[in-house]
Amino acid sequence: MDVVVFGANGPTGRLVVERASAEGHTVTAVTRNPEAFPVRGPRLRVVEADVHDPAAVERAVAGQDAVISALGVPYGKDPVTVYSGGATHITQAMTKHGVRRLVAVSSTVLFGTPAPGENLLFRKVLEPAVMRFMGRTVYEDMRRMEAVVRDTGLDWTVLRPGGLFDTDTVSDYRVGTARLPGRYTARVDLACELVRQAVDDRHVRAFVDIRTTENTPTFLQLIRKEAVGDKQR
Repeated sequence: MDVVVFGANGPTGRLVVERASAEGHTVTAVTRNPEAFPVRGPRLRVVEADVHDPAAVERAVAGQDAVISALGVPYGKDPVTVYSGGATHITQAMTKHGVRRLVAVSSTVLFGTPAPGENLLFRKVLEPAVMRFMGRTVYEDMRRMEAVVRDTGLDWTVLRPGGLFDTDTVSDYRVGTARLPGRYTARVDLACELVRQAVDDRHVRAFVDIRTTENTPTFLQLIRKEAVGDKQR
């Protein structure tokens, strides 16, 4: 299968490229800085494009079998448009070139319901604080992105992970079309499921939660990393 990955040079995007390449797919990795892209392989093509440039997006999408969007930006106060703007240009290009399968990433908080079994402090204080203050502009644009994708006639799936963290190996993670118990999603699990969804068309036109249940961080560890570390998806 020919797969194009947007946001390929983010922490999740690189894992998606590695996973898809290891499974034998022909991968086009889209990044604004191809010279800084660390992954190499015989079936990998690295192209320069900005998702805000519709002509560049169209060139990357043409001839593909599936599109994976792992776009992500750090939390901040400035308005965010990369999710919705990227989704607009990607879906327009897909429609023009007859590419139907799209898998994208947003967040579990967009289910609008608390995680099953979560304690009162997390439900009423900690998660709302992240949504309203740290990540407000990001989540607002994710909602716009989901609306753009939902209103297309494409075969789309949006994965809604929890707080992202790094680990080395894919776990026995869970997926479901309603919010699942737990707070966190390992990036390797998310990358695995992005490729899996793109390949076998599971959960077409659905929002899918993905949750890691093993060796997860504490809430404070995750927030500390969001505040000072690599915060892109």
